[in-house]
Amino acid sequence: MSENVAYDLGEDRSILLVDDDEPFLKRLARAMEKRGFEVETADSVAGGKAIATGRPPAYAVVDLRLGDGNGLDVVETLRERRPESRIVVLTGYGAIATAVAAVKIGATDYLSKPADADDVVKALLANGEDLPPPPENPMSADRVRWEHIQRVYELCDRNVSETARRLNMHRRTLQRILAKRSPK
Repeated sequence: MSENVAYDLGEDRSILLVDDDEPFLKRLARAMEKRGFEVETADSVAGGKAIATGRPPAYAVVDLRLGDGNGLDVVETLRERRPESRIVVLTGYGAIATAVAAVKIGATDYLSKPADADDVVKALLANGEDLPPPPENPMSADRVRWEHIQRVYELCDRNVSETARRLNMHRRTLQRILAKRSPK
């Protein structure tokens, strides 16, 4: 991440970051502060909506799936309170349907995790006409698959049988995948 780049953020540099992944949220908050933003964070839909209602920021980065609901609820609240705000929706589940829903509801852009702070800032500041450049180091298809399997495995409390059932995969196949190292 190149933290020494100066960005034209305008007069209001307030940004709301909403994510329930605490280490990621802290890292992103530090990175955004270094880029000149005035950061407020929330780790839930309720917390995000409270800040969006009380002090609607000029910018927001909202995770799609949060412990207490859907991040699109925060996007809706922010759109109602401050229609001109620029919002990026982040998610670990890159799906076309959710991208369309996020943009229809008022998100400026949609990024898949892991996204670094430079990608987030570019998405927040991009004009509607010019598309941001493709990522320099996109994840391989094998890596995306592996990340998805790991996420489902964690959501199933590391239960191999339940994970295999949800992924419609044979349990032994899943065990072999889990025993291997992550692909590059």
